[in-house]
Amino acid sequence: MDEIDAPAKPTNQLTDIVGLRGCGVFPAGKEPSIRTLREWTKLRRIPYHKVGHFVYYDPVEVALHIRTKLKVPPRG
Repeated sequence: MDEIDAPAKPTNQLTDIVGLRGCGVFPAGKEPSIRTLREWTKLRRIPYHKVGHFVYYDPVEVALHIRTKLKVPPRG
């Protein structure tokens, strides 16, 4: 598989909300909308960093947080 065809791997660099959607944290075709990501940020469901009035995300930190903290318990 060429590097062009491979999905983008999360890096330790901060990105904006559009970059977070396309960095490979979420399954292809199942990315949450920007509106949903803004709501999760507002509710502090995903980690973020503010620089002035700009909001940035660390894709590695978000992926780790989703895998460890946001698991939905099974129904039973």
